[in-house]
Parts: sequence; C-alpha cells; structure tokens
Amino acid sequence: MAAMASRHQAGSRDTVGPVSPDQKPCDVAVIGGGLVGASLAYELVSRGLEVVLADRHHPGRATDAGAGILSPETFLDPDDAWAELALAAGEHHRNLTRRVGEDGGAGGTGGAGGAGGTGHEVCGLIRLSTSEGEDEWLEKAAQLAERRSPGVVSRIDPEEAVRLFPPLASVRGALLNPRAARIDGRRATGAIVDAAVSRGLRRLDGEVRSLELSGDRASGVTSDSWTISAGSVAIAGGAWSSQFAEQLRADLPVGPMKGQIIHMTLPGVDTSGWPIVQPMFSHYLVPWPDGRVACGGTLEADAGFDVNPTAEGVHELLREALRTAPGLSKATVSEIRVGLRPSSSDGRPLLGRLEDWSNVYVATGHGTEGLLLGPYTAALVAESIVTGVVPALIEAISPGRFGRPSGHG
Repeated sequence: MAAMASRHQAGSRDTVGPVSPDQKPCDVAVIGGGLVGASLAYELVSRGLEVVLADRHHPGRATDAGAGILSPETFLDPDDAWAELALAAGEHHRNLTRRVGEDGGAGGTGGAGGAGGTGHEVCGLIRLSTSEGEDEWLEKAAQLAERRSPGVVSRIDPEEAVRLFPPLASVRGALLNPRAARIDGRRATGAIVDAAVSRGLRRLDGEVRSLELSGDRASGVTSDSWTISAGSVAIAGGAWSSQFAEQLRADLPVGPMKGQIIHMTLPGVDTSGWPIVQPMFSHYLVPWPDGRVACGGTLEADAGFDVNPTAEGVHELLREALRTAPGLSKATVSEIRVGLRPSSSDGRPLLGRLEDWSNVYVATGHGTEGLLLGPYTAALVAESIVTGVVPALIEAISPGRFGRPSGHG
C-alpha cells in the first residue's frame, strides 16, 4: 500500500521531548474534521492504516449547516459523468450507513446505524414547477431523470404533491423521487468519527498551521502545540483548504460560498412522513420528524469568511419559503445556521494527489453538493492513497487541472 510503504520513513524524524500516544507517527494525517475529512479518515482506518484526524472545529464549516438532500436521481447537471458520480454517491451513502452502524457509530445520538446513527433516512423528494415559466424546465428535468434513472422518478398530479406536503401553495407540475433521502451533517460526521475511532483513529484538536515539507514530500503537519509525522497528508479543510496553496506552490482555487439556512418548527404537527420539496428556481424545504422544516440556502459568493446571519438572508429565506408553502406561516423560527461551502473556480471538486508532491492529497471544493458527494469522493481519494491508482471517476477532477500558480515553474 502506497501510504504504508512510507510510514517507516515518516516516523524516523527526530522528535524533541516526550511524545504522547496521540502524537506518535501515523500513515496518513487528515486535515479537516467535516464530513469529507471524517469520511476519508474512516475509509483509511478501515483499510488498516494508522490515521490522525486534525480538526479545529470551525463554527462556519459547511457540514454543520447543510440541508442534507440526497437525491442524485433528480440531478440537473447536464454532464452525464457528473451524474454518474452523484448516483454512485447515493448508493455509497446507503452502504456507509450500514458500515457505520456495524462499527458502532452512534454520532452522539444513543443509537447505531440507520437514522439513529448517521441520520440517513429515506423520505422522498418532490421537484416542483409553480409558475408557467418553470414548466419547460420541469419537463427537461423529468426527461433527464427518466433517462438516467428509469423507473425511479415519476410525474405526479399537483393534488398529490399537496397531499404529501400539506403547506404547499398551488402547484403546476411535480416529479416524485421516492428514493431520495436526507442526512443530518452534524450527526453523520459524529457517527463516522465514532466508527473510525472504534477502528483506531486518533483525533487531535487544533488548527494545522503548516506542513512539514522536504523535497517532493510532506513528512508531517504542525499546529501551535504539536507536530505529527506522517507518511502522507490529505487536505480536507473545506473552504479553508487554500491556506496551504502558497506553501505547496500549488493552485488550489477554493473559497467560501456563504449559505444561510433557517429552521422552522410547527408545534404539534407530524412532519415525519413529508418529503423534501425542491422548486425549480427557489429554495428547498427539508422536513424532519420533530415538526421541523428547514429552508435554505442562500448563495453569497462575496461574503468571504463571515459566519453571521443577516437580515437580508433571513428575509430571502422566509419570503421564498412562504411563497412556495404559505402553510408554514404559523411556524416558529427555531434556528438559523450559516455554513461556508468550499466552492472551486470551475464548480467541481479537487480530488486526488497534488501534481508536484508524491504524498500530498486534497479532497475539497464540493460546493453545494458536499453532503451528497463528500463521503463517496473521500472513499475514492482513500483508494488513491492506498493503491496509488487514480479511480476513473475522479481522474478528470484532479487538482492538477489548474496547473501551477504564476511565478512557479
């Protein structure tokens, strides 16, 4: 295994002072404890590697705010290869839920597996047109879904859509994907980390400030209080991943896309059987079993790393939620979440080994699809780390497609 082969070399660095068990050398140091980083760490320890997961627990990470819509069957991207990746990611989520449950990943919820573990739960999804201008787009969406997932997505009457999600206003057309699921990013990440710890994962809290580099290799990672020797390094730092670009002399064009999401509660209403609602050109509505409905999310490309909710963002969300589903008007506002999605310059993730480095990998840039694509793409990157072979599904979205930054030969 590629990562295992370099372990002895990485562990041979001189260390000043005593080393605690958590700070012993490892095969792979993973930077970033969101869903992607946690999934990558889990896949690696599941393959027998010794892994350290470094996590600074930033309050703005996208994992903790995401709506968790898993509906690759209604993916609208015209790129069939991208849709193939999404469909594989949906299947991976189902398998991951089972594996995490078998490894005791409860995510702090007191259960294992199923909704009690990762929070993955099949609930269905309705795609809507609510105005004449959306009808043509809904028809295109239907044709795309029928071609890519024949026999799964069906057209339903507007009356049926309202029956399934009672707060809806008038509906012109609707598609139902009964296979769609929702996932709680916070719970899923906690469950995956629990499962990884049961397999030997070591966790370290703190921000990685720099990489230890020598020649074309990284030999470890350093925070303000510790240095860990590693056979390989994987950067899964979300919107903050580009902070290592200058040191690595690499182009990592990933930055924050701020998203606000509002959670409303309908006291005494059983929302457990409601599907997700996804209008063609408006914000989604995600119901949860506890009478809660989430509406999101804003797309704020110029907000930088600000993680504060804004009046403008909340107004936008409430306006669109009530336009689509006026029956939510009596709901109470229970929470506002803000996440910084890692958005790349071309809208695709950066996955795999950095071109000029023999043992530095990245897994970031998932944009709005992090909760869907993150665990599966992490598994593909893990395969690349272990075997040295780049899986075909991520070959076209390797970080090398951006070349080198100007000024570096």
